[in-house]
Amino acid sequence: MEPVQIVPAGHPLVCPGDRPTSSTLLIRGLCARFNLLHDGSRSVTQISVAGDFIDLHSLLMTQMDHGIVAVSECAISKVPHDRIIAVTTRHPHLARLLWLDTTIDAAIHRQWLHRMGTQDAVGRLAHLICEIETRLEVVDEAGPDGFEFPLTQIDLADCLGLSAVHVNRTLMTLRRRELVEWRGGRVRILDRARLWALAEFDPVYLRLEAGPV
Repeated sequence: MEPVQIVPAGHPLVCPGDRPTSSTLLIRGLCARFNLLHDGSRSVTQISVAGDFIDLHSLLMTQMDHGIVAVSECAISKVPHDRIIAVTTRHPHLARLLWLDTTIDAAIHRQWLHRMGTQDAVGRLAHLICEIETRLEVVDEAGPDGFEFPLTQIDLADCLGLSAVHVNRTLMTLRRRELVEWRGGRVRILDRARLWALAEFDPVYLRLEAGPV
């Protein structure tokens, strides 16, 4: 791995069309994977958290078809592709673990696509909050006092396929129902059972249970 780098919020880590020669491990912070239309419209297709290889699939992709941007200050470390190939050749178990990482990545994409097509705005936002809290708990970055989630309403709109105005109304609905507290980029779930029920959240797709690989 290369030395740790600190990048500011808004810094592009991968641009559409790039041909990376390394994959990036996110050590701290949050990143967003996105696609763009010709008119500049953006859709965010996944949020990456600490511990994620944010572009492991670039090992096999010749050219990137999407971008990745830091949505908070991030600490990252790049791992050259030739080193990944060498270590996975010597250690097949590690290769399987990295393969698992990409399958979980794909499962998250499937969930986001499914929610976009079937849930209303309140359900979509509730599901996003449940997912991010669950993933951050695994890396000890979420607890009873909440978690850092410094996305703007525009970022959330791009995640949920909504307008920023609609996002604001949706946030107000969750607050009014006393399900979440959201202040200064920090989120605290007030009633997990009710929020999970509203979101129809089942974390099985995140593969949190340890098992043989």
